Amino acid sequence: MRFNLFKNTVLLLVFTICSCGSQTKTEMVSNTTISQQEPENKKLVIAANRTDAYLPLLQGKRVGIVANQTSVIFKNEIATSLDVNSLDPHNDNYSHLVDSLISLKINVVKVFAPEHGFRGKADAGELVSDGVDVRTGLPIISLHGKNKKPTQEQLADLDILIFDIQDVGVRFYTYISTLHYVMEACAEETIPLIILDRPNPNGHYVDGPTLEIEHQSFLGMHPIPLVHGMTIGEYAKMINGEKWLKNGLQCDITIIPIKNYAHQTPYSLPIRPSPNLPNDQAIKLYPSLGLFEGTNINAGRGTEFQFQRYGAPFLNPETMNLTYTPEPNFGAKYPKHKGKLCYGEDLRSEKIHGMTLEWIIKAYENATDKSLFFITDGFTKHAGTKNLQKQIEEGYTYKKIKATWLKDLEAFKKTRSQYLIYD
Repeated sequence: MRFNLFKNTVLLLVFTICSCGSQTKTEMVSNTTISQQEPENKKLVIAANRTDAYLPLLQGKRVGIVANQTSVIFKNEIATSLDVNSLDPHNDNYSHLVDSLISLKINVVKVFAPEHGFRGKADAGELVSDGVDVRTGLPIISLHGKNKKPTQEQLADLDILIFDIQDVGVRFYTYISTLHYVMEACAEETIPLIILDRPNPNGHYVDGPTLEIEHQSFLGMHPIPLVHGMTIGEYAKMINGEKWLKNGLQCDITIIPIKNYAHQTPYSLPIRPSPNLPNDQAIKLYPSLGLFEGTNINAGRGTEFQFQRYGAPFLNPETMNLTYTPEPNFGAKYPKHKGKLCYGEDLRSEKIHGMTLEWIIKAYENATDKSLFFITDGFTKHAGTKNLQKQIEEGYTYKKIKATWLKDLEAFKKTRSQYLIYD
């Protein structure tokens, strides 16, 4: 790993440059120099805002950008709540990274879009088509559909690629799978990748079952716990260091770190990271309620309270006091149990301290017909293991199930510590 120190007249910036063939798993990136020089009351600064750190790397280059609606540069202070309209082109608080770089005369050639698309309007799992961005005229290449990995042809006219997407720290949230494929494609074509880091709103803990490699899918590509506790930049380091890319390749990555950030730093996402994560409560509940995506239980899709409630027509109405009827809406064209009365539980006011199996166990126990609960292999893909379904069906308590994760969690935390950039 090479460490390059960039200076200007105002501050000292620390970059992490991880080069193909020279990175070791034991080396770490540290923000010690930055944190010692900055007063404790300094505001958090996302990497995209640190233009003086990465603009010199883009001058005279043909640039591609992996981005969605969260890829913004803030003009003033960071907003404190999610923008329910995703990305408002007239918002005075931020501008899209693509628009900003074009205005700065950077030669942006094309955009690669992950799940939900470049402007974040597509349903979860919906195939996203290639197209043209009406605002900039740039070609948009979908990385969610048949083509999950940039092709040699798509990269042929690029000198460098930028990855800037807000993650939420959950294994089955597919942006880290897109990161893997982008890194692999760049490594194969020897194209440098700049990663603009952003905080992980669930980055303060590690929990959940570890993926068993035989259940690898786009919903989980690596042997990590369900909640990994890393930023995108840290995760990219782990992908390189653990040699998870095909044939053990390593990608030439430059990570632009967040200033004044630690894993325990609270962070409210200014823009919803996907259509069905509308607020902080949904994002906190997502590690727990996201498991319902692999069952026949509706997790609030088709309502205005996505991932803040759950329900189904076959849950016991005598014990489930919430009723609602899912209908198509923004982000959910075909919600589970569309037009049917569901019985469930409202979690909007629940205090969230981390991931839990409390609600999925409760839902299973209150299913009037348990044969309707796990109807596909989707749950195994989300859980990363067959054991969790079996444990729930056999009546294991959450405490007993979690005890079976502890050995793997401790092993992962030890590995994870090698790649952390932030305290």
